[in-house]
Amino acid sequence: MRVLGKLRLALRLLARDWRAGELRLFVTAIVVAVGAVTAVGFFNDRLDRGLTQRSADLLGADFVLSSPAPVAGEWIDTAVSMGLRTTGSLDFASVVVRGDRLQLASVRAVNDDYPLRGVLRTALALYQPGALTTQRPKPGEAWAEARVLQALAIESGRTVEIGSASFTVTRVLTDEPGRLGNFFTLGPRVLINLADVPATRVVQPGSRVTYSYAFAGIDTRLRAYREWLQPRLGPSDQITDARQGNTTTARTVERINSYFGLTSLLAVVLAGVAIAMGARRYSLRHYDTSAMLRSMGATQRDILALYLPQLFVLGLIASAAGCGVGWIAQVAIYFVIKDLFPLPLPAPGMGPALLGLAAGLVTLAGFALVPILRLRSVPPLRVLRRDLAPLPAAAWAVIAAAAAALIVLLWYYTKNLTLTFAVLIGTAAGAAALLALVLGLLRLERKFKSGAGSRWRQGFARLQRRVHAAAGQILAFGLTIMAMTVIAVTRTDLLATWQAQVPADAPNHFIFNVQPDDVLGVQRFFKDNGIASQALYPLVRGRLVEINGVAVREAVTKEEGAEANNAAMQRDLNLTWAGELPPDNTISAGTWWNASPPAGEVSVEEKLARRLNIAPGDRLTLTIATETLHARVASLRRVQWESFHPNFFMIFSPNSLNDLPTTYMTSFHIPLAQKSLLADLVRKYPSVTVLELDQVLSQIRAVVQQASTAVELVLLFVFAGGFTVLFAALSASMDERFFEGALLRTFGASRWQLRRGHIAEFVTLGAVAGLLAAIGTEAVAYVLYARVFEIAYTPKWWVWIAAPAVGALLIGLAGFIGTRRVVARSPLSVLRDI
Repeated sequence: MRVLGKLRLALRLLARDWRAGELRLFVTAIVVAVGAVTAVGFFNDRLDRGLTQRSADLLGADFVLSSPAPVAGEWIDTAVSMGLRTTGSLDFASVVVRGDRLQLASVRAVNDDYPLRGVLRTALALYQPGALTTQRPKPGEAWAEARVLQALAIESGRTVEIGSASFTVTRVLTDEPGRLGNFFTLGPRVLINLADVPATRVVQPGSRVTYSYAFAGIDTRLRAYREWLQPRLGPSDQITDARQGNTTTARTVERINSYFGLTSLLAVVLAGVAIAMGARRYSLRHYDTSAMLRSMGATQRDILALYLPQLFVLGLIASAAGCGVGWIAQVAIYFVIKDLFPLPLPAPGMGPALLGLAAGLVTLAGFALVPILRLRSVPPLRVLRRDLAPLPAAAWAVIAAAAAALIVLLWYYTKNLTLTFAVLIGTAAGAAALLALVLGLLRLERKFKSGAGSRWRQGFARLQRRVHAAAGQILAFGLTIMAMTVIAVTRTDLLATWQAQVPADAPNHFIFNVQPDDVLGVQRFFKDNGIASQALYPLVRGRLVEINGVAVREAVTKEEGAEANNAAMQRDLNLTWAGELPPDNTISAGTWWNASPPAGEVSVEEKLARRLNIAPGDRLTLTIATETLHARVASLRRVQWESFHPNFFMIFSPNSLNDLPTTYMTSFHIPLAQKSLLADLVRKYPSVTVLELDQVLSQIRAVVQQASTAVELVLLFVFAGGFTVLFAALSASMDERFFEGALLRTFGASRWQLRRGHIAEFVTLGAVAGLLAAIGTEAVAYVLYARVFEIAYTPKWWVWIAAPAVGALLIGLAGFIGTRRVVARSPLSVLRDI
């Protein structure tokens, strides 16, 4: 009964404080913090669950083994013996011919088991909606995408030629698994039966073809088979799953997620500041209650048993409300950017909600527990002497534990340790700098007070009397303005970066397989027809096999190797040589070669170099066809992959790749009105491959628009956190302001004099906070741009003007509105309440 009695009393006190409005700031701050992190958590959970559930359907299998040559029959037999389903296919590029018209296409030859996962959709004629089919092309039949039929000016039922064989186009292929969104898999597809490949006579010794082997089964058997298969893979064998697809919007989606994570972090930091201020005021207003209970015999343990349940119940309810807000927010975010994803995402699980509850309770404990713990130390004598305050609580262990738990939770939500520590360390450093500078400015204020007007002297006098309180308010205001400014700056630059990716004249076509003898002719064709193109780059396919004499698989750690497999360890790389640095590349380490460089120098893209632990001066070994090439790393490059220009992981110095089979490639922009010129280009140079990107560019532009709207939505959390801090800071000093206003009114001060003093005080606080926020913004933004968003950063001179001005205006206005009750209450009513 004693325990239940304490709990009932705690709940009654909690209900009383809620009716009195004491706890509204607590609840608002927790709802903002939990809402921000759960919105991001719910959205990321949906994305992860969607990828997990749909990856097999998108790929057509649980994983696919690709090789330029047929693999050993033992590999397939072992998979079958381990209970896996398998199927094989063959991919090659070929020209589809109809009369005098031709179209280069990506031909896939399949058998009746294709695909193991996912579905095929076809239509019987052009411009009809696709329908699910369980059939496969029969021998002599071809299923072609609409672009093939349009290019050849034919309909279903007509005959086309692929190599030496004739095929009847019986269906229009509208959807198939395995198209992972890579630019270079967007060529028009033709599906034929695997038995027809010999008749085409396209696949000959030395032909560039890809043998694909798909596998499907339960997870345990798949893992066991991959463990068996991995050490047997050759340097040209590649295992792929859907998560390894290089989607055209991957970088934009990654930056959106990083921005969401940044927003949730700043919202939590601001909410924590508001909670700390609200907790301090809450504890101050309960000193007398605690002293009375102590004088009546309550122990320190009894005091804790009274207040801690209130804190827990309050945190639980507010966190649950925050989870609801987060769920609604992620629905809105997904609705805005749902077109980024090829398939609908599943509903989120309960994991983010549970972690949101934990985040709310941890945030509340970390920022509010220490002031509440001080209530147990209130001396009973305070009943008679109001000036007695409780002894400082030895709660550093509690603060450290709560801070560590908060960092872990934030890292879990953002999945980015650099982002987490950049914001937290930047905030802590900014807070320390703010505090030191504020104290210095408040001391310097004495020198200027005598020359100021009466209203400013009154405002300065208030700040001087409460130096530490004023420093705390400026600190809170500065963090608020800094958070808002960082969000505004990153938002503006991210949107500008996204917009710059897709200018109106962005290249909308790539051309490949230009033979060396055709280079001058293709250049002349572009020039004669007024087509804007990039430079033609030589292209050689090669594979990195050794770093400093050590095999790549051994030179890279397991963690790094898992990430690097896609880029360098399991597929051939496009290699080129150049005398001048391409326009979308900048040197990040080492130096670019001079006008007469030695052969055997190579420049490596910096992300690939970082994953493979490559540095300038290292020696690389590559295999190109049957040749072995050795090269010294001269430099590392930062590459703008989103430019739609030809870019490469490795660029060699001139004369490094002589006597190797070479083709050329470039990108160019051609208006819709000149599209007919492409047919002339292909007829004149039948070996070339033209890849259209109009559909990709439209998708990217849609991504930019949707991302912009999503960014606007998540800004609301930071603004909500910022305004919560403002009201918390005002509420924290309201009791003292009531008493001070009553005394001044008693001694003859007018309401307008008080109002002018309040305006001067808060304008000064806002201006100083804005100045310090500008310092913090530059520091935090620099780290975020360099380490997280990977975009160039330039100093934001306008922040140094806008932040103090906005701070003075915003804080001055908030102070003017927030303190209106101080002059509205009569001095007698205030003094009676003391």
